[in-house]
Amino acid sequence: MTNISIPVAEPMLKGRELEYISDCITSGWVSSKGKYVNRFERNFAEFCGVKRGIATFNGTIALHLALAALNIGPGDEVIVPTLTFVATANAVAYTGATPVFVDSEAETWNIDPKAIEDAITPRSKAIIPVHLYGHPADMDPLLEIAKAHNLIVIEDAAEAHGARYKGRPVGSLGDAAIFSFMGNKIITTGEGGLIVSNNKELTERAFFLQNHARYAGNPYWHTEIGFNYRMTNLQAALGVAQLEQIDDFIAIRRKNAAYYMERLKNIPGLTMPPEAEWAENVYWMFAPLIEPEFGVERDAVIEKLRQKGIESRPFFYPIHTMPMYATGQSLPIAESLAARGINLPSGTTLTTKQIDFVCDALKTMQKDSE
Repeated sequence: MTNISIPVAEPMLKGRELEYISDCITSGWVSSKGKYVNRFERNFAEFCGVKRGIATFNGTIALHLALAALNIGPGDEVIVPTLTFVATANAVAYTGATPVFVDSEAETWNIDPKAIEDAITPRSKAIIPVHLYGHPADMDPLLEIAKAHNLIVIEDAAEAHGARYKGRPVGSLGDAAIFSFMGNKIITTGEGGLIVSNNKELTERAFFLQNHARYAGNPYWHTEIGFNYRMTNLQAALGVAQLEQIDDFIAIRRKNAAYYMERLKNIPGLTMPPEAEWAENVYWMFAPLIEPEFGVERDAVIEKLRQKGIESRPFFYPIHTMPMYATGQSLPIAESLAARGINLPSGTTLTTKQIDFVCDALKTMQKDSE
């Protein structure tokens, strides 16, 4: 098997990560209590421009907890884009509600607001727009639809830390938002997630449910079925250190994306990832489309890159095509994007020399196909 010399993503851990984690260990506060959990919740909520944050063990849990705190459950429907990581739909299914899949916009690759209107039924309770690969969804028309139909909006911003929509940070646009801090995200806690919201009632209920639905005055008396979804102090310590560097990390991602585009612009058959005039894309993944003119099919491109030690990935499969969610729908834009899209190496540690190597490999591959 070919060794991978350029991974698709890896974390940059050059700040105060070791200092803060060592502090947890020497103090003994390594579990879900400790100063770093509250600090990370407060600091990340402030970064998003909202009042409150609830830290969780991972991003999928954050989305499930937000839905549960909003009392979404059996008999309800939640509208989601089909082109997203499966966790978006799974979190809905965990509540007993039904995910309803809609197509993507051709321009931004995100959920199509026009398609949302057609998907609304009397059972609809919420919409989950996903800011795919770091590009914000077009939120204003979506929010207008939600208001007209009395629907909750939960942003899935797992891939979009620091992205902006019309100057406003993602995470501050809906009723609530969730983020993921897996090792390949813009900042990481190893695994981890967070709910942010200005809604005090929502965040208080989320905190209650994530702690086994226990009451502060009587922590061993429970009136509901709750969860153990808490972030550890160790995770949060890593997150606090990472958050101190997030502006630099985003600047690196945007600089690398600009360099990719400059290097790839003259190669036939490559469509660059979008950035709408109203958006600031943070390029969690640098994700071009491989068009027929390139001369090599997307999956063959992935294999040829692997043979050169370059890791890449296909786009997410549309969820409506997966066995457990198969609907028989035709959602052609999402299906076309999924068939053509590729995630090239995109991590914060990526160097210009490595980008040159990737781009040269693609250029050679395309020339050989002529």
